[in-house]
Amino acid sequence: MTIIACVFFALGVLFNVMGNIGVLLFPDIYTRLQASSTCSTTSVLSIFIGCMFLAGWSPMTGRLLVITLFFFVTNPISTHIIAGCAWQSGMVPWRRPPQSH
Repeated sequence: MTIIACVFFALGVLFNVMGNIGVLLFPDIYTRLQASSTCSTTSVLSIFIGCMFLAGWSPMTGRLLVITLFFFVTNPISTHIIAGCAWQSGMVPWRRPPQSH
């Protein structure tokens, strides 16, 4: 069980690093939100699954499951609210510059 938990922890770290790189490299708020939301959701999900494997079948596993479901629902909602506020404040999505032939 410890090896499986370590695999999920490593996946969580990998997703977290990829999300942070995306936030640093992407050009506008909408693409940055996509990177941070997707990677943070998968990162937290992976880490909580690893914690569930370490906890075994116990009351802690139930608590972790509830926290995971709560995060799985609230993270996309908060990302949608941030994107909506950015759109209402007039931020336009990034467009690829036209290529010259």
